[in-house]
Amino acid sequence: MSNLKKQVLPIWLRDDGSIVACTEKIKVMTENFDEIKQIAQDALEDGLLMEVSEAQIREALHQLIESLVNPYQKNH
Repeated sequence: MSNLKKQVLPIWLRDDGSIVACTEKIKVMTENFDEIKQIAQDALEDGLLMEVSEAQIREALHQLIESLVNPYQKNH
């Protein structure tokens, strides 16, 4: 594992533009993003060690994010 730089996360907003200010919610979001970043870093490093193209790994990770489904989608 490599040393990852601490990512500066955005100020989390609701769909209406108001700020999510709950400390516990922000803590959960930070922990989730830290975990995702570490798992993605591990996948990148494993792929590179197995001689997979870095560009292909990055594209696959982008596609993975784009394929995520919002199970709470509001129907307007």
